[in-house]
Amino acid sequence: MAQKPSIPKGTRDFSPIEMMRRQYIFDTIKSVFRLYGFAPLETPSMENLSTLLGKYGDEGDKLLFKILNSGDYAANLSDEEVRNASKISEKGLRYDLTVPFARYVVQHQNELSFPFKRYQVQPVWRADRPQKGRYREFYQCDVDVIGTKSLLCEVELIEIVERVFKALGIRVALKMNNRKILYGIAEVIGHADKMMDITVAIDKLDKIGLENVKAELAARGLEAEAIERLQPILELDGTNDQKLNTLRTVLAGSETGLKGIEEVATVLGHIEQLGVSLQVDVDLSLARGLNYYTGAIFEVKALDYQIGSISGGGRYDDLTGIFGMPNMSGVGISFGADRIYDVMLGCDLFPAELNCSTRVIFMNLGDQEQAAALGLLRKLRDAGVPAEIYPEQAKMKKQMEYANRRGIPCVVIIGSQELEEQAATVKNMVTGEQQKVAFAELVAALQ
Repeated sequence: MAQKPSIPKGTRDFSPIEMMRRQYIFDTIKSVFRLYGFAPLETPSMENLSTLLGKYGDEGDKLLFKILNSGDYAANLSDEEVRNASKISEKGLRYDLTVPFARYVVQHQNELSFPFKRYQVQPVWRADRPQKGRYREFYQCDVDVIGTKSLLCEVELIEIVERVFKALGIRVALKMNNRKILYGIAEVIGHADKMMDITVAIDKLDKIGLENVKAELAARGLEAEAIERLQPILELDGTNDQKLNTLRTVLAGSETGLKGIEEVATVLGHIEQLGVSLQVDVDLSLARGLNYYTGAIFEVKALDYQIGSISGGGRYDDLTGIFGMPNMSGVGISFGADRIYDVMLGCDLFPAELNCSTRVIFMNLGDQEQAAALGLLRKLRDAGVPAEIYPEQAKMKKQMEYANRRGIPCVVIIGSQELEEQAATVKNMVTGEQQKVAFAELVAALQ
């Protein structure tokens, strides 16, 4: 019995139409990255396990795909050695693009010019439980600048977000926070050690309301007085300037907190000066991977489609420290290609021409007709028009049905009459209209 074809759970095939749409997203994002001077980088699909382990926390380590050492390596090992994974597996599939980037920077530090600006669009792998919107193989689109603490980098990233989503036609809002502000909040209420607890609770404000957040803070070990001092932050409202002014008062006793406020104010000042049209909101509930970031934090949400964040990132001060190169500050942002795809599909934002790789197809109706079609086909391709000919001489109905199924918008018919008149019949498959076009004018008409 023949084996039923299948693919591993959590992976996907992408049809030609899906690939054309995905390439459109990737090409748009890359073109904006290049506009800001970022250069492409690729790293191997697999890294040494020593590079990956311990960089994503205990949970992350469990989600690493480990690769067995080559060939029949395990055949001569004892059961005990087989149970010791490090003996039979020294490599793993890339879990994200950030750790490989850090490894690359440290490994090639003497060849690089700092600040170093790179973008990377590659697949990553996680041994997660597959479910809707969560895959074991998916693409990340990262852009980072490393080797400078300048806030102009944050400004550039916000501009990149503005340009990418404007080009894709997606209306978005960017939420912004700063890790230093979050630390300052915990510090002024006397609970610098409970920064994570406080942030997790604040994050639920929209979902469960003020009183429930207060109850959760109490359950997490905060006394009534500390919760009282948090009240102005929990009720923070108004414009970005009003929010920052309130924070200046509340965080007056925290040097770190005030520094975070000024960083946010500086970035917002540049954004305003440049006339950036993107909606940017200061949002204290934003906490993105707290252990990782040290300054600005960003998250982007689509305004017209219900889905999680479609882009996010932030500032990190010691990414390369894990590989023995400390104090190398960087900032980056990642675009979620799969979620962006879902938004564009849901809002019908993909250009119609992406539905088909071929714009024009010639019918194949006889030897002489075929010869004429091939000559014109070559000229069309020379002019940059994606075109093809039906490969076999078959009934017109069959060829037309093929063009229809493929969604090819234009059919060129050259029969005996057209040969005699030296003019092709051109049919618009969308409107059904037909017209005669002289062979000499066909390329111009179809461009």
